[in-house]
Amino acid sequence: MEQRPDAPFGRVLTAVITPFSSDGSIDYSVFFRLVKHLSLNGSDGVVVGGTTGEAPTLSRPEKVALFSAAVDAAKSSMTVVAGVGTYDTRESVDLAKAAAEAGVDGVMAVTPYYSRPPQAGIVEHMVTIADATELPLMLYNIPSRTATRIELNTLVELAGHPRITSVKDAVDDIDWSRRVIESLPEGFVVYSGSDAMTRELVEAGAVGVVSVASHLAGVTIAQMVQAVIDGDAAKAATLDDLMKPLIDALFSEPSPMPLKAGLAAYWDTVGVPRLPLLAAREGTAEAIGHALEAINEYRSL
Repeated sequence: MEQRPDAPFGRVLTAVITPFSSDGSIDYSVFFRLVKHLSLNGSDGVVVGGTTGEAPTLSRPEKVALFSAAVDAAKSSMTVVAGVGTYDTRESVDLAKAAAEAGVDGVMAVTPYYSRPPQAGIVEHMVTIADATELPLMLYNIPSRTATRIELNTLVELAGHPRITSVKDAVDDIDWSRRVIESLPEGFVVYSGSDAMTRELVEAGAVGVVSVASHLAGVTIAQMVQAVIDGDAAKAATLDDLMKPLIDALFSEPSPMPLKAGLAAYWDTVGVPRLPLLAAREGTAEAIGHALEAINEYRSL
């Protein structure tokens, strides 16, 4: 079996959605049940208040209430990582402190968006957040949404901080990510932040994934990650191929629009996204259903 670093938050983390009621308010009872459901279906933890959770449309009180609800639902059965990153360092620090008070296991901070800070600004931003609490901090590198990549030298510098322990890699450049994994110091770990690239990233040395698709296929994703770690390349490739139609369907429109339609059809009603996102197009849930049928058929063999 291949030796690799421990996964500090678990192998499969679900970037959990935020359910809304018909009046647009958060449905905390559905959120609580969803976290419980995920803990029984392949997820080792949840990331709360991230991109999939529609963080830009959540108020500070809503985010803090979600952190607390997730901790309560997890009951030590899974890890809870709070998304605290914003483009305002002071706001991010305030959220990190509130998350620590809520009892989460770690915090995640995305690269500041819109303002496009220089690399030195990213360093100061992340270090300031890390210094605000005793919690481990996961960096979130997703230039397709933020317009700025945390560069390799910056990652190496940040990895020297005792509480900056990991990065969620959604750069979508496997060659660049391989260089990152090879260059980072021992003990600092990489999580895939892209369902489509999870197998390749774990093969390159990532310890797991922060997943969207795990809402609906967490067990299969966990099996794929474990197959890579076990060195079973054939099984990992089979499971990866099996997941592709589901991933294509889940990202056929801006996330989490398709996911919410899929959950409504194949789990329970979670409401539609808040504006400026919309309900998914007609037919999206059907495409998700066809993909899930194939996954379930394979699991029943």
